Amino acid sequence: MRKRPLATLVLAVGACLMAAPFLLMVGTSLMTYAQTVAYPPEFWPKPATLSNYAKALAETPILRYLGNSLLVALVTVVGQVVTGSMAGFAFARLRFRGQNALFFAVLATMMVPIYINLVPLYALMAFFGWIDTYQALILPGLTGAFGIFLFRQWFLNLPTELEDAARIDGCSPWDLYWRIALPTALPAVATLAIFEFLASWNTFLWPLVATHSEHLRTLPVGLAAFRSSMKEATDWGLLMAATAIAVFPAIAVFAMGQRYFVRGLLEGAVKD
Repeated sequence: MRKRPLATLVLAVGACLMAAPFLLMVGTSLMTYAQTVAYPPEFWPKPATLSNYAKALAETPILRYLGNSLLVALVTVVGQVVTGSMAGFAFARLRFRGQNALFFAVLATMMVPIYINLVPLYALMAFFGWIDTYQALILPGLTGAFGIFLFRQWFLNLPTELEDAARIDGCSPWDLYWRIALPTALPAVATLAIFEFLASWNTFLWPLVATHSEHLRTLPVGLAAFRSSMKEATDWGLLMAATAIAVFPAIAVFAMGQRYFVRGLLEGAVKD
């Protein structure tokens, strides 16, 4: 009981430190140019203005970048959930030769840095003629070892009595996956969806390498190009407004799935 006030104070200080960069970004985005370069520095707009947001929307196709990032992230999430849940169910509830070796081989791919995969992945996309297309942006992210691991841990916790009862009622392995196991894995689905949405949303290197057309740019690549093309290198209000437009969808997705996200981590990934 005595530790609670101290723990609360530590958590409050930590929360303030974590929120400070976000609040500074929002505040700067609502300032005029004169306020952003004023000395001594100002930390909150007086008065607030939306001119930076209007200017960011007018001077760069940021809505196009937003749409590209949203498309890539949503398709990637669907692909990760489908492939991860099916593979995770197979590793958890089916029995076949080499099962453990194959599973550990899948896990080992999590330790391979993306920089090692970059050249062979680019060569593969070039072989199929998919460089600078949506296929190159989307296909490499449709499956991943983390999703397979997460769903395997979740499906291992399914009661064997439930599986036995389903088999007595005539359920095939597909029916067991689709009608029994997957509906119970909603927290795991939400957890993986949030992880992969944020990962895809923030990915910079692969979209930069795989595409070169402006209309295919995702938000991180588009913002980098926008930053390099700015006439005023110190127009922080304009840059922060563009960054805020990019950040808000990710925050909204996390806020909507936070409850399932925590439950999925606690009930699925932690216990075996």
